[in-house]
Amino acid sequence: MIEPPQSTAPDHERYASVWTWRYGSPAMRALWSEANKRRLMRQVWLALAEAQAAAGLVTVEQLAELRATARSIDIARAAEHEAVTRHDVMAEIHTWAEQAPKGGAILHLGATSADITDNVDALRIRDGLRLIHTGLCDAIALLADRVDALADHVTLGWTHLQPAAPTTIGYRLAGALQDLVTDLGQVDASARSVRGKGFKGAVGTSASYAALLDGTGMDAAGLEADAMARLGLRASPVATQVYPRKQDWLVLNALAGIAASASTFSLNVRLMQSPPFGEWSEGFADGQVGSTAMPWKRNPINAENIGSLARLVATFPSIAWQNESLSMLERTLDDSANRRVILPEAFLATDEILQRLHRLIGALAVEPGAVSAALLRFGPFAAAESVLIAAAGRGGHRQALHEVIRRHSLAAWRAVEAGLANPLADLLADEPLLSAHLAPAAIRALVAAPERHIGDAPARARAMAATARAAVQSTESSAT
Repeated sequence: MIEPPQSTAPDHERYASVWTWRYGSPAMRALWSEANKRRLMRQVWLALAEAQAAAGLVTVEQLAELRATARSIDIARAAEHEAVTRHDVMAEIHTWAEQAPKGGAILHLGATSADITDNVDALRIRDGLRLIHTGLCDAIALLADRVDALADHVTLGWTHLQPAAPTTIGYRLAGALQDLVTDLGQVDASARSVRGKGFKGAVGTSASYAALLDGTGMDAAGLEADAMARLGLRASPVATQVYPRKQDWLVLNALAGIAASASTFSLNVRLMQSPPFGEWSEGFADGQVGSTAMPWKRNPINAENIGSLARLVATFPSIAWQNESLSMLERTLDDSANRRVILPEAFLATDEILQRLHRLIGALAVEPGAVSAALLRFGPFAAAESVLIAAAGRGGHRQALHEVIRRHSLAAWRAVEAGLANPLADLLADEPLLSAHLAPAAIRALVAAPERHIGDAPARARAMAATARAAVQSTESSAT
């Protein structure tokens, strides 16, 4: 059980990380808190002692004393010990041993530091992924509803930031939804593959445990299985002094995937909210201030925050990659300091991204007038292909038709650039080479009906929404 801190207010007279008060949910902060880490350390030591008690190495009295004091962490006292020992794990052992003199005598029996700390990290990663999973599922479910609601809402498509063929808003959102569903699969795969180090001693051979268990009737593998079962955590089949650092890389890649998907979506919101488009907005709360100097500003702060944090999350897998690729022989300690940073911050940043993403999706507003204006201005260009196909299908020379449509399109583009209404429908309707195969009224009808040029976008959008809901339901069912 994760216990939240008594007070979440930081000491602003000293540097305080933004993760302690500005970004991340209370649940994620509590998970990665120092207090929770030390409670988990004691949980791991206790699981080892309980397994050793089953082998006859720990007495009932010793075990009872450890159980009674397992949650009585004293960080201040541990800091005093660490000032002397220069070793955080040894300091925690001394602190607990003072609280439990009899049980303390057998603490850490046969273990090395990473037998404790790596199992703690695996527990936090596992629980962190559960929180991420919940936040991601919430965002997916909310976005699926928006996809369904906007599946038929025709809008102008854009490629290379240039007007393209029409699509629907729901189909555009379905692309973002598809990315998040992919991320959900990666998160769940990572969660299923999380392994602790187990209890294998100094270089992973379990030699210290084998020596302790000699004559007890239990072997080292049995002891490890017993202790890990008490933690509800699986052990890596092979480990050195630490669990394989590739695990960190895989987990952080999954988090970076979420960040990338959210960043892509948020960037599109920012583009659509900018005045040249003006078709979407992320919402603006009563009393919200956009600028200290420009009172009219309605800045897309949630979308921008997502993009900013996503850049940070993207850097963490590269550090984890180096931790894996530069891990020499059975253990080097040059990953230790950065792992104290990258693991909690990757989870906290992704957690904040998901919270912002949920707000962004929920408050996303569509401006129908701006959508219609863009279609009216640029939609005729997209319809030109339909005119070409229709005229060629009635016996016209495809290449000749293409040339006249291209010439009229460029003339219409110059008119649009000059701020005039798009004249393409009239230009094409008055073109003899086209009217020889299509009635002018038919040409105008093709140009004036962008909804006729969206293909199966609505059906595909709704299918993606259904797929997303099924993915969420499937992962929730497997979790229970």
